[in-house]
Amino acid sequence: MAGEAQDKNWPLPKFYFMVDWGSTTNIPFQEVSGLDVEAQPLTYRHGNSPVFSEINMPGMVKNSNITMKKGVFAKDNSFFDWYNKIKMNTIERMNVVIKLLDESGNPTMTWTLTNAWPTKISSTDLKSEANEVAIESIEIMHEGLTISNG
Repeated sequence: MAGEAQDKNWPLPKFYFMVDWGSTTNIPFQEVSGLDVEAQPLTYRHGNSPVFSEINMPGMVKNSNITMKKGVFAKDNSFFDWYNKIKMNTIERMNVVIKLLDESGNPTMTWTLTNAWPTKISSTDLKSEANEVAIESIEIMHEGLTISNG
């Protein structure tokens, strides 16, 4: 109705975001997925329990792999350069920061991946009849996910 105050509490759109890793900032990714964390359940039943059921407790935390996709640019081998640093039991680990931005470009939500390293890279598929942008993807593992607001 006219004259009523508008509700200013809206869900955030997910299309305006940026990714920083290491010293590289604002990498133009098309998609980021896998921002999941899960506590694996432990079941336990002690021998003198009068209840005939198990007790469920939180166990080890399981972090999902993060998949990021971006367009292929000439002379940009950043995915492969990072992946190529994997040697026998050594890898260059870095923190990856994913920021969801508001319309002014200010972070509203931030996901920080601790000690991330690449586990898989996928180059674009090639098709002579296609008219799409070439997309490459990287899958990274990490040792912890923290989420902060504002």
